[in-house]
Amino acid sequence: MAALSGLVSALESYRGRDRLEEDAIIRWLSVVSNLADQLYYPCEHVAWAADAKIIHINSTRWWILSTALWGLSLLLGIGRSLKIMLNLRRKLRNPEGKSSKSFRREKKMIETQVKSEILSLLSNLADLANAIHWLPPGFLWAGQFPPWLVGLMGTVSSLISVYQASGSHSEKPDDS
Repeated sequence: MAALSGLVSALESYRGRDRLEEDAIIRWLSVVSNLADQLYYPCEHVAWAADAKIIHINSTRWWILSTALWGLSLLLGIGRSLKIMLNLRRKLRNPEGKSSKSFRREKKMIETQVKSEILSLLSNLADLANAIHWLPPGFLWAGQFPPWLVGLMGTVSSLISVYQASGSHSEKPDDS
């Protein structure tokens, strides 16, 4: 029951952010990704509990399900980043009658957003490569990565996330 109430809370809290999204596709991708994330955690906990012999079930199916949900969330995040970048490129092409000073400021902000989305895209792609690797053999390249490549993909994703969280990469718009 706690997992269900957590899911409801997450979707409710998302509703405010949902209204701010002007694009229905981005909104849909975000909501479904959030749902996949919320379903991932209980599946992973059940798999872990089974491996720790806390519950007596086979953990394999639960690990596969949690990894598939992780992969789905990453695919949706990749789609969301691509759609946001497409929308931002359209905004750059159509200045909508803004003054040149205003357009330059907005252009700089859009370019910063595009860079952020590119980083998110690269991080999600690195994680997706690992998620597929951890699925059962026979699915794409599952189980085929050498340990150093799994580590490299995880390190790339982590470094991008730390960089994004630091906020030092964001440019401040000029007021001049």
